[in-house]
Amino acid sequence: MVQSMVAPPDTSSLTVLEERLDSPTAKGLAHAVSAAIRDGHLVPGDRLPPIRTVAAQLALSPTTVSAAWALLARSGTVATDGRRGTMVLDPHGGGTTRYRRALERPSTFTLDLSTGVPDAALLPDLGPTLAALTPAPRTGSYLDDPVLPALAEELRRDWPFRVEEVAVVDGAMDAMDLLVRTQLRFGDRVVVEDPAFPPLVDLLESVGAQLVGVGLDEHGLSVDGLRTALAEPVAAVFLQPRAQNPTGVTMTGARAKELADVLEGTDALVVEDDSAAGLSSAALASLGRWIPERTIHIRSFSKSHGPDLRLAALSGPSQVLGAVAARRQLGQGWSSRLLQQVLLGLLTDATATAQVRTAATTYAARRAAVVDGLRTRGVEVGGSEGINIWVPVHDETAAVVRLASQGIGVAPGAPFRLGPPGAEGGHVRVTVGLATGDLEPLVDALADAAQANGWSGRAR
Repeated sequence: MVQSMVAPPDTSSLTVLEERLDSPTAKGLAHAVSAAIRDGHLVPGDRLPPIRTVAAQLALSPTTVSAAWALLARSGTVATDGRRGTMVLDPHGGGTTRYRRALERPSTFTLDLSTGVPDAALLPDLGPTLAALTPAPRTGSYLDDPVLPALAEELRRDWPFRVEEVAVVDGAMDAMDLLVRTQLRFGDRVVVEDPAFPPLVDLLESVGAQLVGVGLDEHGLSVDGLRTALAEPVAAVFLQPRAQNPTGVTMTGARAKELADVLEGTDALVVEDDSAAGLSSAALASLGRWIPERTIHIRSFSKSHGPDLRLAALSGPSQVLGAVAARRQLGQGWSSRLLQQVLLGLLTDATATAQVRTAATTYAARRAAVVDGLRTRGVEVGGSEGINIWVPVHDETAAVVRLASQGIGVAPGAPFRLGPPGAEGGHVRVTVGLATGDLEPLVDALADAAQANGWSGRAR
């Protein structure tokens, strides 16, 4: 008889957990484990006792212990590995798991459509704006307003709902990080779109949030799905109102009103990430029109004006913006006013504005050409705008490999999904905004990859 080489768990850790357990709940037990790790009583590689052993020793139900382990697993604190049990992980070894999976690719693609980035050739020319920065702006003070008054005025001019204050931060993900760190607590239930943006999922899981995936239809986030999610308390709802990444779905005004009605009477914050600002032909539908006191709206300029500007604006309730400002004082303090002046110049320059409009038209044409071409080949793609398309495939891995063999890079769909793939197969995300020239060969390749391994090719 072959005996297992796996070392048994150290039951002495039960005493450590019992000393730190201040609440007989899943969250309380998760906090106890986190405290034991922080104090050095549990280290990476240690195995936690079996669920039933923990439950018996700490007078908890097995369900409570299992829920605590799930919370810790979501935050990257522990991992469960079958017969090996539940093991404490290295706190510095986690991070952008989904983001890395979404972008894992060789560097040899002839046409890399896996990145989700804008076409550099379609970004506005910075030259005239930089030349116009005369006399050179002052950059030597720590005490000036964190947001240029003229930029704040320009931003408020076409904000989707009336706000008194806007903040400027270092990109949309910086805004998300500040909000998550200041507004959410370990174990909070958070609604996110499914499929979702992988870095956001990584961020939420890193703080131990319980993610509740809600699907989308052609009008936006599912009303019924949100209503079901709200059967238990929800701390926040994260959504993308336009050109949702990866699906390209844009929320309608009617859907925004329905979602606001469902959220009426709850304490949930709404966080809107408008990454398609400047490139969308659709009117922006914001829940802030109906529930401004609980809506945080983020406007990114990375895709429209340039990722390296590293700027985004956000509005929100005064207590939220105050918490964000206080958090920033512990780090970068403010976003470069020099870069803010560049952004202000781009937003108010007629030539730059025309270049952004041209980019929007060009992206729309590229998307339409690929989507229409796929439809004629029996592959239906949802959504209506943006630089990405969400292509249904019979076999995700086979599709990615097949396209890679032809020099075409796409992102697998799995890192974007919270739930398991559908019974009919998976998806790949294709950044068609980077596709130029004759698009017919690309359409043929995508259609073949979608129907690989005997997919019936029926529209869905």
